[in-house]
Amino acid sequence: MNPLLHEDEPYEDLLGLWSDLEAALSLLLSQPQRIAGFAGKLQQLDRWLQDLIAHDTDAALYLMFQRAASSTVGYSASHALVCASLCHVLAQALRLDRGERQILVLAALTMNIGMNALQDLLAEQREPLSSTQAQAVQQHPRDSRALLQQLHVTDALWLAVVEHHHAPQPSAPLASLAPQQRLVRILGTVDRYAALISPRKTRAGRSAAESLQILRQHGQPTDEVQQALTEVTGLYPPGTYVQLDSGDIAVVLRRGPRPDEPQMASVIDRDGRSLYPPVMHLDTHLHGRHPKVQSALARSAITLELDPRAMAQLGVHCARSSQSLYRMVKVPGSP
Repeated sequence: MNPLLHEDEPYEDLLGLWSDLEAALSLLLSQPQRIAGFAGKLQQLDRWLQDLIAHDTDAALYLMFQRAASSTVGYSASHALVCASLCHVLAQALRLDRGERQILVLAALTMNIGMNALQDLLAEQREPLSSTQAQAVQQHPRDSRALLQQLHVTDALWLAVVEHHHAPQPSAPLASLAPQQRLVRILGTVDRYAALISPRKTRAGRSAAESLQILRQHGQPTDEVQQALTEVTGLYPPGTYVQLDSGDIAVVLRRGPRPDEPQMASVIDRDGRSLYPPVMHLDTHLHGRHPKVQSALARSAITLELDPRAMAQLGVHCARSSQSLYRMVKVPGSP
């Protein structure tokens, strides 16, 4: 399984491949002892992930944030895939070597394998954790390492990062840290961020901007990982929602030239009516004033049901010279 995409393939193929990847990961994490060659299968999924992100990073981020912020179903696999995707993008931004990048992603995919079923259950549970559940959550890093060893994972760094992924790490520059400390610090930041944006039955998911703010409150103001996370996703990542100064609500489609200037499409007008077709906000220099983001919105603030395929397809077309774009959206200032 290592699908390669071509530029002329429809977006639905990309959406289907991401869904297939999540389903394959869910099977691997839920029944690892029934699958021969666990580590090899996981590495195949990693290569699949790399292919999909390389095809279109913004589309990958869009799907990732949409899925993470909108559903609690299959939380364990979804959370693992979000973390692995962010770790892959961060590894490039932080210039990790190939070996560390691979270990970081594999650890992201498997850090919670020791409580996979419990993690799915807790995402749906409204009651407080029982004492037995709390104990299982507390010891899941050690349980995850033990299970990986039973599955014949022998890489010492992979096992150590999984076992210590919740452990506090020094705030020294990443380059000065030992590989284990460096990877644990990156993974820990990503894990907390992904958990904050994801909903539970007991609370709505937070906006990406609010999640970054919470991370900053509990970290160093010059933390390299948090800074890189802001740079690679933007303050308003693809797939998230924003309130514009015009009164519209827009979905972010692609990252812009600056973290606070994403490419967007208005989907709800100031009176709360659905905009169809959506209003695309393109380059300011070509199409006049670009509306400003007033605030980030959590997915729970959007009561209107939107078609994620249509919105993400607009995102894919947004950065391309495609005549179909102009048949699908209205451009402000155009005839």
